[in-house]
Amino acid sequence: MTSSFKLNTHICLVLVLYLCSFISFSQGDTSTFKAQFALGVNAPSSNGFVNDFEANSMNFPTINLGLQYMFKQKLGAKLDFGFNRFSNTDNSPEFKVNYSRINAQLVYDASIITSFSNNLGAFIHAGPGYSLIKPLGNYGANKISYLNVMAGMEFHYGVSDKLSIYLDASYLKGFAKDFNPVLNGFGSFNGDLLTITIGASISLSGCYYCGD
Repeated sequence: MTSSFKLNTHICLVLVLYLCSFISFSQGDTSTFKAQFALGVNAPSSNGFVNDFEANSMNFPTINLGLQYMFKQKLGAKLDFGFNRFSNTDNSPEFKVNYSRINAQLVYDASIITSFSNNLGAFIHAGPGYSLIKPLGNYGANKISYLNVMAGMEFHYGVSDKLSIYLDASYLKGFAKDFNPVLNGFGSFNGDLLTITIGASISLSGCYYCGD
């Protein structure tokens, strides 16, 4: 692992610890503080690879872990970490890529669009982040990292006041420079990513829909 890649990883960990501490100390009795876990699939954009390299159109797994804090009834923030793996198609050179990312996002409660049911909720989330790309196998040295912006929408079904099951569809836009095909291109990825996950959201404090 290169020194710059190690530095970027350490920066991400520091941000996670700092923001988690901030959220945990800023919650109130009537706030909604949630932990989220989701599992699903991903689809990387074809233009994120060098020539002759192509990933499967649908890949497993995608794992998302997040902490969400609603500081107003309709507005909040979320810090989440995502891990994705994708691999080559049959007509491409063999490769696997670990795509990790961390994002700080604003969250908007758009449950007005699901107001026909008391058990359904909808949330829009978007915000900047950082992507860490680690190819495996023969191309393990071709690591890169870059900024991203993530946006998505979640549909929640309330099982109880403390627990909901949700479906999330998100798109990650990468802001990577073109890479050198020989030095850091083979087996690596610098494109966009679509993820679809199903998960659980657990309220750690306060109510699920505060003020309702």
